[in-house]
Amino acid sequence: MKLSFVIPCYRSANTIETVVQEIRDTITARNATGPSSDGKPFYYEIVLVNDCSPDNVWQVIKNLAATDSHIKGICLAKNFGQHSALMAGYGQATGDYIISLDDDGQTPASETFKLVDKLEEGYDVVYGYYKHSKQHLFRRLGTWVNKKMAEAIIGQPKTLRTTSFFIMRKFIVDEIVRYPNSFAYISGLVFRATKNLGNVEVQHRRRLEGKSGYTIAGLIGLWINGFTAFSVKPLRAATYIGLFCALIGFAAGIFVIYKKLMFPAVPVGYTSMLATLLFIGGMIMFLLGLIGEYVGRIYISINQSPQYVVREKTF
Repeated sequence: MKLSFVIPCYRSANTIETVVQEIRDTITARNATGPSSDGKPFYYEIVLVNDCSPDNVWQVIKNLAATDSHIKGICLAKNFGQHSALMAGYGQATGDYIISLDDDGQTPASETFKLVDKLEEGYDVVYGYYKHSKQHLFRRLGTWVNKKMAEAIIGQPKTLRTTSFFIMRKFIVDEIVRYPNSFAYISGLVFRATKNLGNVEVQHRRRLEGKSGYTIAGLIGLWINGFTAFSVKPLRAATYIGLFCALIGFAAGIFVIYKKLMFPAVPVGYTSMLATLLFIGGMIMFLLGLIGEYVGRIYISINQSPQYVVREKTF
């Protein structure tokens, strides 16, 4: 049984060695207690993807790869984002099971075999989830908003709790890497490939150092990317919003006519008319922006914008 660990690296020059060593220790400890389900020891590889980090993490990765044949290093030509970095790593993963985790030590590599054992109960994908998250308040709020939107738009099961620590069978990864467009969103790709999903509780730790690379703007951009790349439900919602606004406008028109007929001396209100125009105008601009987002993605896909560009590899 071979495990592939795929880790996007960004500003982690001082933490990635600790994460790699924890993976080594975890595999060694498990092999000492008994073989895998196929009767053989667990083999492993670690795919480290430098997402054009501004620190010297690429040099650290090259040093690790030079001293350990289990490690593959990939350096991207620019910062493509976490999900594109994962796609680059998945393309080089050769294991039977592929595990994704963070480079900052928050995801517990020592609990990898909780995911492995759960997957071997028959699931295609298993997510670790945290009973007590160590993230900041705005990240926890963002995670909750993302979950609710994913349930409504891209079909995430309501009982499923997703995190960046998860394991997949190889055939799921093979299906994911077939996605050719630049707007990669891993959860959306997983949910359209399988519904055989599981959860297992793991511990969440404080990052070894630094802070999250995601800002509020970055999280919003990620949500927009995921929900417009894998669902037309936002466009359907736009239709319903337009219909709702039209009904409000029709009802308001009937009310104005009624008021004028019943009370001719009462002047038509300038304030109410201005408020109505601003409301309708704002909704029109919002819906045009939503449609423009889809059109822009079509345009970029037609121009074959790359998911990622590899500058250098260690293998």
